[in-house]
Amino acid sequence: MEEESFFSINRLIEFGMSVSIAQQMVNTMNESINKMQIPGSMNQMNNPQNFYYVILDGNQAGPFSESEVIRLFFEKKIDKNTYFWKTGMTNWLMAENIASVLKLIALAPPPFIQNT
Repeated sequence: MEEESFFSINRLIEFGMSVSIAQQMVNTMNESINKMQIPGSMNQMNNPQNFYYVILDGNQAGPFSESEVIRLFFEKKIDKNTYFWKTGMTNWLMAENIASVLKLIALAPPPFIQNT
């Protein structure tokens, strides 16, 4: 009996079905992980709040929520040269080198000033 080539139609169908089953397993696992909650916390794991530490007036300050970082920026207490740190970072970096901080500031609306 001759062994089937990998490129035979039966082998290709078998391979495609294996990939499909693997994708379903990965999707099920990802869904389960996204629904998982951290014990003692009201937050779900898939939507963690970023908290930042900054150097203000030469001293470490924080943690600050994302909305507090935006407020500090508009109050001109921090700028692109302010050093930041958050969980997962190995070193302190300037704001201009941290994509998540730049995104916060770029997407934040300016403070509302009513013209009279």
